Amino acid sequence: MWNSEHRLLTAKEASLYLGISLSTLNRVEKEELLIPFRTPGGHRRYNRRMLDEYLEQTRFEPQGSRKLEIQVLE
Repeated sequence: MWNSEHRLLTAKEASLYLGISLSTLNRVEKEELLIPFRTPGGHRRYNRRMLDEYLEQTRFEPQGSRKLEIQVLE
């Protein structure tokens, strides 16, 4: 059964899902961090799994959440 989880997203929908601008999405594609599907007309399409994998790969710790390690040298 085909549901909204499997529906392909447009570039605009993908950029909203990722929380980035269309120009940033274009840059991400040029860096080959995301490779969209192409329709016969050349339009880009993305699935949620692809976008979620990108988010996981680019995840980072928020500032201030790192533990400070101090070494005492004698």
